[in-house]
Amino acid sequence: MIMANLRNRLLAGMAFCACVTATPALAQDANEGTNEIIVTAQRREQTLQEVPLSLTVVGEQQLERQAALSLADYTKLVPGLNVQAQDAGIVRIVLRGANTGSVGSTVASYIDDMPFGSSGSLINAGTAAADFDPFDVARIEVLRGPQGTLYGSNSLGGVLKYVTNLPSTAAFEARAQTGVEAVAGGGTGFSGNAMINVPLGDTLAVRASGFYRERPGFIDSVGFNVKNANASKSYGGRASLLFAPTDNFSIRLQSVLQNIDGGTPSSFDIDPVSHKPYNAAAGGVQTGERTRFVLYPDGYDIRYRLFAGTLEWDFGGATLSSITSHSKQTYQSVTDASTNALRATINAFYAPTAPNTVGFVFVNNQQVKKFTQELRLASSDSETFEWTVGGYYTKEKTRLYQTYIPFQLSSRQLMPTRLTVGGVTFEDFVISYINASYEELAGFATGTLHLGDRFDITAGGRYSHNRQESEQAVIQLGVGSANTGKSSQGVFTWSVSPRFELSDHASVYARVAKGFRPGGPNLIPLGAPADFPSQFKADTIISYEAGLRAETADRSFTFDGSIFYLDWKNILIATTVNTPTGPVGVNGNGQKARSQGVELAVTARPTAGLTVMINGAYTDAKLLQDTVPASGGLNLTGGLKGDRLPYVPEFAATISVDYDWEISAGAKAYVGANVRLVSDQPGTFSAAYRAAYGRAPEIDGYKTVDLRAGVNFERFNLSVFANNLTNTYALSSLGSAFTAAPSAIGGSNVNYLTAAGIRPRTIGASVGVSF
Repeated sequence: MIMANLRNRLLAGMAFCACVTATPALAQDANEGTNEIIVTAQRREQTLQEVPLSLTVVGEQQLERQAALSLADYTKLVPGLNVQAQDAGIVRIVLRGANTGSVGSTVASYIDDMPFGSSGSLINAGTAAADFDPFDVARIEVLRGPQGTLYGSNSLGGVLKYVTNLPSTAAFEARAQTGVEAVAGGGTGFSGNAMINVPLGDTLAVRASGFYRERPGFIDSVGFNVKNANASKSYGGRASLLFAPTDNFSIRLQSVLQNIDGGTPSSFDIDPVSHKPYNAAAGGVQTGERTRFVLYPDGYDIRYRLFAGTLEWDFGGATLSSITSHSKQTYQSVTDASTNALRATINAFYAPTAPNTVGFVFVNNQQVKKFTQELRLASSDSETFEWTVGGYYTKEKTRLYQTYIPFQLSSRQLMPTRLTVGGVTFEDFVISYINASYEELAGFATGTLHLGDRFDITAGGRYSHNRQESEQAVIQLGVGSANTGKSSQGVFTWSVSPRFELSDHASVYARVAKGFRPGGPNLIPLGAPADFPSQFKADTIISYEAGLRAETADRSFTFDGSIFYLDWKNILIATTVNTPTGPVGVNGNGQKARSQGVELAVTARPTAGLTVMINGAYTDAKLLQDTVPASGGLNLTGGLKGDRLPYVPEFAATISVDYDWEISAGAKAYVGANVRLVSDQPGTFSAAYRAAYGRAPEIDGYKTVDLRAGVNFERFNLSVFANNLTNTYALSSLGSAFTAAPSAIGGSNVNYLTAAGIRPRTIGASVGVSF
């Protein structure tokens, strides 16, 4: 049990220890002749055991064996990682419980050394995590706890880092794969991908890969009557050119393109109490099938674009790195909103003589354009002192545009948004938008002092200053106006990590670190009082952690464990402020929350070919005060002191067993299984749910079973899998607002919720070839 005074114990006397959680047998970057894994978590190449922080590495082979295709699939592989997922690309990442459901992200996403996604909190970045396809990714590194010193803003919960394969001048290489999958109660999908690496001489090489995936749907649209309406497809590729004229100088150019096209969202209607599927078109009959009541075809598309150049020059004693990147992320969606509370108002304006003949869709467009430049100077490896210093600059522009568009229920044809009221013509019923810019300049330094052969201390600091400007507006029937806002904030983050090697095969460490998420400007409405909050502050986390890593000399048994306490202040929330014209919604700062827990990973190899792994986390994350801003306002968020933080199960664990054996010369086979256990977890804070049922919303726990098997020949491979073998029904996210289908258009007036769930039983197979 985690004691309430955990933080004090960590500071007062707990042994310095190190926890690096990994899967050494399956990770891909190993030194020749050893199983040591090379990682870049501290912006320099190190073996895993040298890194003084809590880190999980998931290698390319493990991703493929586990059929892990998206962020929602990684949760079973990483202790302390939770994902609130609705669809590919519409995902919130939660590490160590750092989540209040706000608009900003608490986990920073990187591709190699390039940050991706918005640094600000004015573009709903919290639910737009970078969900890149993992084909031809060397590994995924997940750094838990604040990483503000080296990774800057939005890393107060941790960092998710995709490390791509480098082009190689050593030899020609190519491989291709194709696969098929079917989901219980739904459709069938297929995939294809290919990679090629071509040396263009001794100093130049190019590597390119492409993929296409169709994921089958399993949710039916009722009202519009479409089967498997949440089917989606994703496609894209990566290209990389490496020029290395000498051993100490290289230039790498790379590009990443990915498209995600989806139909109706993978959320479905549920009963608010039992959480069973709810069929609104059939008067609430619970058939067990997942359905979504819509009267207009939903759809969304997401585009990722990233272009980058990396220069590295080792001039003796130190290496200079320059990383330049430009990225663009867009999200566009059309969602039927005919069942929300505005339906009567929409009909009164657009069909005053024929009520309940008009529906409406919600249009949501988001765009992030981001430029980054980092210069970094790192010393060579040293037995006494190693250091890294650098500077970072980013400038991004974001645009959020939202509106409602009416349509005829009979024909499902969109209608003009222009309408005339009292002789006055308006172009739109309502529009809202935020055009914003974010500019940040930072400097950082970190160093590792080796005090003897077995003890070292790593410490660092970073000062970041950001300036933001925004134009924000909410205009309904011509009422409202655009307002500009500005903010300027500076934050200093730091970390200290002593590490002691007990032996050649065991080490302990302690780490104290600070991370932050930027604040920003607010919309100032007409008639706002003088004390209206013109901006919201940065929220910060200070983390205290300690752990132990140990293994036997033959690596037949490894243990990684950590214990942590997060002290979270000025938590970012949504709230309202009263004005003479009524309450206005703004971003605001709550007060305090905390998260504490234990994470561990144990690997045993009792006999040749057999690997048993157990990873799990216990997390106790809760509010220390109501989600009411210290500056005043309404508790729009709906959280009360003592409430657990959203989408953080107290307990989650995965037990994995794999067996590999040689079936003939040049042919190896494997079989494996996972058992995933997840305890009950809270849903989104919801004042409406608490008012209706007297308690906070909660999602039931669940367990799943996955199976896999395959054969690898010299050039060919075949694999099969069955994920969620028992077809467990479980939710992954829960809506916070009730809705009701109007009875006049074939629905029910009984309130229900929307929710997203884990995928039903999915069975698939793939075949591949390599050269």
